[in-house]
Amino acid sequence: MFGTLVFWEGYVSDEMMGTFAPIVIYWFYAGIYQILPPLDRFRLHTRKEEDQKNLVTISTVIKGVLLQQLVQATVARILFLVTGSSSPTEKLIQASVPVQVIQIFIAMIVMDTWQYFVHRYMHQNKFLYRHIHSQHHKLVVPYAIGALYNHPLEGLLLDTFGGAISFLISGMTAQTAVFFFCFAVMKTVDDHCGLWLPGNIFHIFFQNNTAYHDIHHQLQGAKYNYSQPFFSIWDRVLGTHMPYRLVNREEGGFEVKPSLKS
Repeated sequence: MFGTLVFWEGYVSDEMMGTFAPIVIYWFYAGIYQILPPLDRFRLHTRKEEDQKNLVTISTVIKGVLLQQLVQATVARILFLVTGSSSPTEKLIQASVPVQVIQIFIAMIVMDTWQYFVHRYMHQNKFLYRHIHSQHHKLVVPYAIGALYNHPLEGLLLDTFGGAISFLISGMTAQTAVFFFCFAVMKTVDDHCGLWLPGNIFHIFFQNNTAYHDIHHQLQGAKYNYSQPFFSIWDRVLGTHMPYRLVNREEGGFEVKPSLKS
């Protein structure tokens, strides 16, 4: 993006950055949340709830995420090889900044559309939910590092294929994809961070945010708020949108409670 102003120009190829930068960003951004102090007054669930309700250990979660990222990186490398230039010395001409912004917006809509319908079907199909998607919901109380904790097949279908389709339909180059995929990863991590921090730009600019997705992880909201990771359009259009309200918890922090369904 922005022509030759990218900092990796001449050091690492756009394809390599598009493959591995999102993985680095995932662990960096999720790691920041992990090493923060408890911040009990901003938590959407108490630490006791996290310990009691979650059904998997953090070590299991880390292994699951690493497995998904291995598959993700493999598919990304294949995708970039297939769509890249046939000549290693040929330099792709980057689109203008306004065109790249439009491409990223198109990719956001495509990714949201793909993930909504696949995600919703995994809840509606009892076999798929029991054997595949329920793995993600073992984190009843989400936290940042667990954002991509999924069954390997779900990770492939929902996230990896969703990203590939978004890349192909939008027509973006590998360089633009670096920014799009890194942004998508940061948004996904933030949606699972379990904290309602003041000034969080994702909460300011997106109605589909940490609290919105927290409703989906609750028992009463499991069949609502399927939209991810950017907008809540499909939930609103197809009647699966469940609004929420934040209630101050006596012992500190917030509780996300469903409001009357819109």
